[in-house]
Amino acid sequence: MVYTLKVSNRGRKGLKGLPPTIELPDDATVESVKKVVAKATKTSDFNRIGIFDKVSGKTFKDRNAVLREQEIVMKHGEIMVKDLGAQISWKLVYFCEYIGPLIFHPFFAGIRNYLYPAVYPYLKDFVPTPNAVAASGALTSVQKATFAMIILHFLKREFEVLFVHRFSVNTMPAAYIVRNSFFYWVAAGFLGALEIYAPFSLAARDDFLSSPLDVIALGMFVFGELCNLHVHWYLSTLRKPGETARKIPSGLGFSIVTCPNYMFEIIAWIGIIAITRSVSLVVFIFIGCYYMYNWGWGKEIAYRKQFGDKYKKKRCVMVPGLV
Repeated sequence: MVYTLKVSNRGRKGLKGLPPTIELPDDATVESVKKVVAKATKTSDFNRIGIFDKVSGKTFKDRNAVLREQEIVMKHGEIMVKDLGAQISWKLVYFCEYIGPLIFHPFFAGIRNYLYPAVYPYLKDFVPTPNAVAASGALTSVQKATFAMIILHFLKREFEVLFVHRFSVNTMPAAYIVRNSFFYWVAAGFLGALEIYAPFSLAARDDFLSSPLDVIALGMFVFGELCNLHVHWYLSTLRKPGETARKIPSGLGFSIVTCPNYMFEIIAWIGIIAITRSVSLVVFIFIGCYYMYNWGWGKEIAYRKQFGDKYKKKRCVMVPGLV
């Protein structure tokens, strides 16, 4: 069985050669509709095609959603389409985001004996005097621990991108890779490394684990990283291979916040910050929290809307009792 839908362009710069209607099988998904439109308009990559509801302007993101099951589409019998521009895979975007800190931290740790002695004479009246270990040019115990924690964190991130995460959407606009990568490369990468490996930084202490705070902070880092990995692995197994439909998650942390992966991420970074006293990393996690809150609240709203009474509403999306 087939059915017919009206098709129109969204925006002034429309797709050339777009037919007024398309015929679709009953089981046509959002992705298959994109392929039909791409073929009709001679668009080389079907991922460039965006499918929108004509009335609300909502974009249909779930590539495996059956279009005929979208009540609002069938009510009006029409969709709108748009060329979203050059696309890039989500996996590649995430991989590029996280590679920045993995470049900058070894780089600044490696050039510290050339960079900082050159600038110290201009800063000595404003920064602490380096201790004996830092002044010798060696990394202090705190700097070594910080290097290990940050490298391990982002290597874990890359591992998850390559082998754990599953994405319900194939691609995003290619231009987003600059916007998304800028945050990680600059805040956690360039600025964080530039500050941390300076012999006069607050991270240049040579007394790692000599205080209870360091022990607690290291414990928070290990706990946060392991729990975050567990939640990401669980979310990747929540849907069968090829599935994209949202399901209600449960288990570690999901009873208290919407996104426990964000909660454990924050715990791990608090551990790093407590050890380093890094202002750059404080800025990094505060900006990150802003975005995580917005993403988490969006998920909370989607769960409530889709599952109704079946879903236990959460008051906080990532930090119990706060946000």
